[in-house]
Amino acid sequence: MRRRVTILGSTGSIGTQALDVIGRHPGRFEVVGLAASSNAALLRRQVEEFSPRYVALENGDATGLGDCGARVFSGPGAAARLAAVPADVVLNAVVGFAGLAATVSALRAKNRLALANKESVVAGGEWVMELARGGALIPVDSEHSAIFQCLEGRRRQELSHLLLTASGGPFFDLDAPALAGVGPEDALKHPTWRMGAKITVDSATMMNKGLEVIEAHHLFDVPYDRIRVVVHRQSAVHGGVLFSDGSAILHAAPTDMRLPIAYALLYPERIPLSEPLPLAGQSWTFEEPRDDLFRCLPLAVAAGEAGGPHPAALNAANEVAVQAFLDRRIKFLQIPEIIEEVLEIVPDFGPLRDLETIEAVDRWAREEAGRRVKART
Repeated sequence: MRRRVTILGSTGSIGTQALDVIGRHPGRFEVVGLAASSNAALLRRQVEEFSPRYVALENGDATGLGDCGARVFSGPGAAARLAAVPADVVLNAVVGFAGLAATVSALRAKNRLALANKESVVAGGEWVMELARGGALIPVDSEHSAIFQCLEGRRRQELSHLLLTASGGPFFDLDAPALAGVGPEDALKHPTWRMGAKITVDSATMMNKGLEVIEAHHLFDVPYDRIRVVVHRQSAVHGGVLFSDGSAILHAAPTDMRLPIAYALLYPERIPLSEPLPLAGQSWTFEEPRDDLFRCLPLAVAAGEAGGPHPAALNAANEVAVQAFLDRRIKFLQIPEIIEEVLEIVPDFGPLRDLETIEAVDRWAREEAGRRVKART
């Protein structure tokens, strides 16, 4: 049977790669809906090619979609509305905190969720995981997909640690004086992956790995002290599981996001997509993170361990700081400074068990981070 798929964030990096998977295997998929933030022109071309029944545009002028033959949702909340439309799987590839509402909407509608929006789990934490009970969530991030696959069929009591690998980004070998002078154009030159601007900067600061540690804690119900991060510059091993007897199972694959995307869309099936991972003549290395210099990783772990509103505040402050860096309003090494200052003053918001409370944390942290950005410009 064809898998009925909705893609949220269809015009972004993950979304376009998902549509590439679907285009290569049209007999396996039916596109139910497509949602974009503001790129109406590309969304219109995607609608013409894949003929979804629903289309959503979160921002911008939906009249650019014209008479596209689909039911159109537009304006704030459009993606969340589309996420609730019945589908076999909803791929949430929305960037940043904006994806949380769509995650909640899809899970409440009992749609299986292929999650590429890690911020949903970072900010929503235990509440989101409660909504996902019963196997309704399949991770798309290459690291969490790797761990998910390594854990399948394993006895959880045999688990010792989860292993998350990090590429180290473009700056891992630099020292502090060199890092002080890097700009956005340098941070966006990732050595092994091609991704959107925000996640590429997060890779350079190691915040991406910090967010992934928090996500892994919730996805796999593993304590923080049993999640290990290593820097693996070749980006061939995406993650793994260490067992109590000293053995390990590692997941290796080409640096091609279409593989974890396809696995999440068709789980538990696999389809041919990429050439086999080259092995002859290859060398793989693993190093400890440089937490003294790339402080976003330990800041994220500390926020996760603190729990409550801290992970949501961490994520919001990071989004503000990264955008300020991309806009050349702050320096690279000021990103963790701003995040740390915000985390030091997080107030008590009470239980985070609804979207409104989590959004209140997000607004507060953005305002605080914005003030600190302004003070540095």
